[in-house]
Parts: sequence; structure tokens; C-alpha cells
Amino acid sequence: MGHGYTTVMGDIITRWHRQRGENVWYLTGTDEHGQKVLRKAEDNGVSPQEWVDKLVEDEWKPLLATLDIANDDFIRTTEKRHEDGSKAFWQDLFDRDAVYKGSFEGYYSVGAEEFIAEDDVVDGEGDDEGFKVSKIDGTRLEFQTEENYFFRLSDYQQKLLDFYEANPTFIQPESARNEAISFVSRGLRDLSISRSTFDWGIDVPWDDKHVMYVWIEALLNYATAVGYGTEQKRFDEVWPANIHLVGKDIARFHAVIWPAMLMAAGQPVPHQVFAHGWILVGGQKMSKSKANGIRPDEIVDTFGSDAYRYYFARALTFGSDGSISWEDMHARYHAELANGFGNLASRVAAMIGKYFDGTLPAAGTTTVADQMVVDVVSKAVAEADAAIDAVAPQDALTAVWRIVDELNGYITEQAPWKVAKDDPDSDRLATILTTAAEGLRVLAVLLNPVIPKASAVLWDSLGAESALGALADQRIDGVAAWGQLPTGSTITKPSSLFPRIEAAVAE
Repeated sequence: MGHGYTTVMGDIITRWHRQRGENVWYLTGTDEHGQKVLRKAEDNGVSPQEWVDKLVEDEWKPLLATLDIANDDFIRTTEKRHEDGSKAFWQDLFDRDAVYKGSFEGYYSVGAEEFIAEDDVVDGEGDDEGFKVSKIDGTRLEFQTEENYFFRLSDYQQKLLDFYEANPTFIQPESARNEAISFVSRGLRDLSISRSTFDWGIDVPWDDKHVMYVWIEALLNYATAVGYGTEQKRFDEVWPANIHLVGKDIARFHAVIWPAMLMAAGQPVPHQVFAHGWILVGGQKMSKSKANGIRPDEIVDTFGSDAYRYYFARALTFGSDGSISWEDMHARYHAELANGFGNLASRVAAMIGKYFDGTLPAAGTTTVADQMVVDVVSKAVAEADAAIDAVAPQDALTAVWRIVDELNGYITEQAPWKVAKDDPDSDRLATILTTAAEGLRVLAVLLNPVIPKASAVLWDSLGAESALGALADQRIDGVAAWGQLPTGSTITKPSSLFPRIEAAVAE
């Protein structure tokens, strides 16, 4: 669920930028090495490669299809391009004297694949009594001693602090930024970059008795996917990334270790790391031990992928922890999608069909009420576009839904059915319905990044494909220009965009 949340939000933001006409490249994938994976494979009686192959093919890739993700690439850290790029990166740092050999003695979290500083080690309680646990995430710790190679991370304490100050939006939201600054300010220790007690990983290029510590090669996937160490021309064209979207529990790796690695290699640092919060159920973080997990496919099977995407973008504040429930999904589905948006599209098309035989009429004189719709649309488009730049999809949808609410209120107040009865020969009825149809055109474009299936149906029902071209080719910066649907367009009543669901109860 957490992975799906990150990926859907990334997909929405990516699609929005594509709708602007920008050249966008969206990467997701899987980190597959490390001691945790090795032990899980052993527990299941298979090799690590067999285990990760099964997970990728049975779980991760199907999830992308389930959630309607339009990623440009999917990288696995067991791929040759990643292995070759990772070796090239660390060989370069070794040659730059940024790496040295030493020994490690201390606590390690297998669950988080992280070495834990002494001041973050505490005694466990409850089920963890008798164990040491990490104060950071509560995972059990093991005391380990082994020979490792180390990256001179301590050399980058002041460089990182200076970088954060010069680039105040590099880590967002503000809570993640403050946490990273606090962590670095406490002092940085050199970081182990290898393990020598197991072999499930990428060999250290200058010493095959060691494999790379999972995080220092997993972070490199962003660069190896675009050609670092294998396709230099491609890498130079694409790097650095505009944004990394991550869960807050791994923000420190991305905001501290990753930029230090890139600085050491003389490479540009990504423009931003944005850390989202946890998804809570009943006020608690989802976990297997609490039996409070919900699978994405359970939600999609009930509500559909569009509603899933809409709910997580609308109901949660990206960057903060957010609580979900079946009851809230059911309520929002009907109030906002079925009744608010879907019914609006159906009503407008039905009235154009009834009063104008399904042909969009020519609008007459614009009144104050009509102009109010135009003004609300223009302002909402600008606010939604700015919200995407601020990585606030929930605010973007709040702005877009003002158009939905404005159109519903406009139709209620203007009462086209009453106009058709009392003044059938005037052009007022045509003006009302063309205004509403134009509003729906705008909504189809703005909602295409969020609910692409329903948006495509709406676009088709407005006859917009033949008149204006493909929905994906419509641009955000021009969508608010009024009167784009030509007179005479064929309007058809769409199939129910969001049919009512009588019951939605988790088993």
C-alpha cells in the first residue's frame, strides 16, 4: 500500500507535467539486494534471485497495471545495467580516495538494512523484551563485527549543511528538512559501504570478497537507470532528477547519504527529495502484526483504479501521515465522484440530448452567472497548476473540485429545464448548456492525470476527440480559454463514470 501510494502520486504529478507538454521521464522499480532479502529467500527454500524474480513478476509489476501507472522505466537492482553502473560509481570514488578499509562493530537493523548509532539503540519492550531495538523505527537489532570498506561521509557534514541552506526546498516537506538538518548537525560518521559476511549483493569492484552495502548501491538506481557508467550521453542529457518521491522512513538515506555520494563523485545533486507520510488505518501504521493492512487490489476491485487514484490524492495531505478507512472511501466515492462529478457529466449530456438532439448549440448572450463560471474555472486552473509545482496534489484537486461544485450550483440556479419550459424560443437554454459543456471539457483535461479512464470517457462523450484532438495533447496552460468546443459537436450521454456501489466492506 505504501509503495502504491508513492507510485500513484508520482504518476499523477508525471501525467500533469506531460499534460503541460513537458518532456518527462518517470522511473520506478525494485531494490533487491541485502541481508533481509537473503534471509527471506532462505526461509522460503529458494535462491535470492528466484525469490526476487517471483516478487517482481507476481507482486510489483502487476501492481503498476492495477493502479494504471504510466511509468517510462522499471529498474531492478539485479539488472546488469545497474550492476555495471554501481561498480563504475564506487570504483570512481575509490580512485578519488573517498573510500577506505576498516572494521565495524556495532548494532545493525536487518529489517531496515541500516547500521544504527549508539544513541539510537534502546532496550526493547513487550514482544521485543530482551532485544536491542532501533529508536528510529523500532526494528530489532543485531550486534555485528565485520571488516568493511567505508565512505568518508564525515567529510560532508558542513558541505551538506551549506547545501541545505543554499537550497531550502531540496528536502520537503519542512518536517523532513528539519529532521535531516538535525541529523547532520549531530555529526556524521563514516559509512560502511560493504558487507563481507554474506554474498547476496553486487561485488565491490576492487575486492570481490565484499559485496556493496544495499543502500549505497540501491540509491544509485536513479542514476544507473539513465545511463550512469553505461550510456554517458544519455546520462548527461537527463541527469539530475527533478524530484525523488520517497516514504519518510527512508528520507534520511536520500537527503543525507545520496547527496554526499554525488558530491564525492562530482555529480549534480537532484533538485528535490520529497518525503510523504505513513498511511494509517484506525490511527495506526499498517503492519502484518496488527492485521490492519489493506491491499491496493482490494480497493481497486471494489471502487476501480480511478477512484483509488482520486481517493489517495484527495483525502490525504501528501507529506503528512494520513488515515484511511473503507467508510471514508465509500462516502467520498459517492459524494464526490458518483454524485458530484459523474452525475454532472450525465445531466449535462442528457439535457443537450433532450433539448438539442445531442448537438452542441451556439451560445447566446453571456450573463453575470455565466461569466462567474468562466472566472472560477480560470482561477482554479491556475491554482491547481501551482499546487502541482508545490507537490501538493491534494490542493490541486481541491481547486479542480471548485469547478465541479460551481457547475453543479450553476445548473441548479439556472434551472435549464425550467428555461426550456418557460422560454423555449430564447437562446438562454443554449448558453447555459454550452457553458456547462465547456466546464466539462476543462474538467476532462484537468482530471486526466488523476482519473484517466473516466476522463477519456468524458472527452469522448463531448465529441472533443474529433474537434480538438487527443485528450493527452490538450495543454494545461490553454485549457481555460473559453469556447473551444465548436458549435455542432455531437454530445452523447456517457456510460456511468462512477456507478453507485451499494456495499463496500473489507473482508
